[in-house]
Amino acid sequence: MLSFSSSIRATTVAIALTLPAFAHAQDTLVVSNWGYSNNFYQPFVFEPFEKAHNVKIVTESGGAPERLNKARIRGGVDVILLTDKFSQIGINQGAFETIDSSKLTHLDELYEVAKHPQGEYGPAYTFGRYGIVYDKTRTDTPITSWCDLWRDDFKDSVAMPAFNTTGGPLTVMMAAKCAGTDAFKDPEAAFAKMAELKPNIVKTFSSGSELTNLLSTGEAFIGLAQDYAFPAIKAANPNIGWAELDEGDFAMMNTYNIPKNSKNKELALKFIDFSISAQVQKDGAVELGAGSGPINKTVELTDEQASGLVYGQDQVEKMQTTPIKQLLEVNDAWEKLWNKTFGF
Repeated sequence: MLSFSSSIRATTVAIALTLPAFAHAQDTLVVSNWGYSNNFYQPFVFEPFEKAHNVKIVTESGGAPERLNKARIRGGVDVILLTDKFSQIGINQGAFETIDSSKLTHLDELYEVAKHPQGEYGPAYTFGRYGIVYDKTRTDTPITSWCDLWRDDFKDSVAMPAFNTTGGPLTVMMAAKCAGTDAFKDPEAAFAKMAELKPNIVKTFSSGSELTNLLSTGEAFIGLAQDYAFPAIKAANPNIGWAELDEGDFAMMNTYNIPKNSKNKELALKFIDFSISAQVQKDGAVELGAGSGPINKTVELTDEQASGLVYGQDQVEKMQTTPIKQLLEVNDAWEKLWNKTFGF
């Protein structure tokens, strides 16, 4: 006859033997992003991926600098979403793993520039652009070139991004082109041209909301903008349109990367692969709109869905390449010249 304790042990063993053989702790994937787009990511990306891979996705949100530092120093992040500027900073710091492209089944569906925008690291996942917007009722002559910013009839009309924004250094590059030179080879000439622009600059701004306010009040009627801010600008002033520039807008990209201290690198690769698939890319373009141009070239959108997006081979090829690595190398020197030029 079994003792009471022996009976308990026997019962425990019996229960354990009846548990499903496949029962195991659910994996967790930590995704670091800005947070503002989680209303899209939760139903269209996170939930279907969780279901397909029996995983729980946990998000960490915030600004790019602090998220990058956390992923690099403290760890605990498996996939990080960043602009190409901050992903290049992370690459320079040795924060990310290189990507085994053979494990990305959808990579061949991407535009070439989106596959390896920064070497053997993560692919892009959206296209954006940086260009000129303006109130078309305030001038009889359309803006068709970056060099039009220097026109005499645009005195006290231009809202200029601060140097420490994405657009500041790109404007310096275009100033050099308008002066017939190269900003990297002859920065003094580039900033001499920037100095000539001062009479036309009514104010500088550091955020999309500041630019929206300047254009909505009419304090400025020309602005240099990234397309993610355009819907708010257009809503505030319906007369604002995007300038079709002969030289082209600058390409902006958001990227995926896997931190070196990720604990779930294989699962992170599967998440990236899922996120660049045609259906997820289409859903992102439709649901998120401006600033979320699909990098998967098989995505098909209606004219209405594509409105305001970087979409299609022609638009992708027309954009100017943004030389992030070079810009970071000259950043400190150019910032000093910028401050000297504008008296900061």
